Amino acid sequence: MVPLSVLDLSPVTSGASAAVALHNSLDLARFADRRGYRRYWVAEHHNLASIASTAPEIMIGEIAAQTQHLRVGSGGVMLPNHAPLMVAERFKVLEALHPGRIDLGIGRAPGADPITSIALRRRQEIRADDDFLERLQELLLLETQGYGERHPLRAVRAMPADVRLPPLWLLGSSGYSAELAAAIGVGFSFAHHFATHDAVAAMRGYRDRFRPSVWRQTPYAILGVAVVCGPDDDEAERLASTADLGFVRRAKGEYPPLASPEEAAAYPFTAAESAMIRQNRSRLLVGSPTTVHERLAALIEATGADELMITSMIYDHGLRKRSYELLAGAFGVQPPGAA
Repeated sequence: MVPLSVLDLSPVTSGASAAVALHNSLDLARFADRRGYRRYWVAEHHNLASIASTAPEIMIGEIAAQTQHLRVGSGGVMLPNHAPLMVAERFKVLEALHPGRIDLGIGRAPGADPITSIALRRRQEIRADDDFLERLQELLLLETQGYGERHPLRAVRAMPADVRLPPLWLLGSSGYSAELAAAIGVGFSFAHHFATHDAVAAMRGYRDRFRPSVWRQTPYAILGVAVVCGPDDDEAERLASTADLGFVRRAKGEYPPLASPEEAAAYPFTAAESAMIRQNRSRLLVGSPTTVHERLAALIEATGADELMITSMIYDHGLRKRSYELLAGAFGVQPPGAA
């Protein structure tokens, strides 16, 4: 069976603080480490009251320090917000402190609204065009020392110079990201949990077009999936009402803290909003361990996924951990050291 991993946005819940959300992430990471999950990736989002994950490098260092077995990484660092040299040096430091346990996942989007994106970049060069490819190329060339003899960045070294950059992953929700990851020969993670693009086409296309590189010799594709798992289908549906309300609010440009199931039950959904929720359920998998396992197994078969990365937006932290526990049991995940 494919390995299971965690994608964590550090959700802020109504009535609680962002600090609590961050400490909940540390607790969930310790649980995932004990339970046998393979990776724990943290996101980068900005200016959202519903998400506390704004500084993945800091959280990666703290999580790696409090765990033993997990690979810990970014899901992802939003490259438009950062100078490539800074990204390289921060992740080299993390790799030096936690050798063999760090992943560098890179995203193309800013992880913020347009005004916040400008605030993030206002002391950098702000351009109207998309400079993601230039930034990505700079990051790669800094590591491989691939600049020509006369290039002004030829003498620049990302420090510590004797530490390799951690494994690179491109994150995406489109065919473009899949093709780019295949072309440069890095790992690929597809965001099924919010993508409108067909996951099968993206992940199969990545594998078919993959070119071996200094980064990877073989393709490896992770499928990111949103899951709410409960002991039975009815309880899972109750818990998922939180995610349903969050989806409706995001569609209207609203990002309040995650509501409780009771708040969601009292919300006056319109007929159009209820239809949106039903449509979104193709990207949100809800149910008992058996129900969810069947749907995930079908996705694995269709996409050829090498690994599943699960994100679960559940209001109660204890029940969120239970969801991951139930999933691990359904997939036969064994704790580290288990026979």
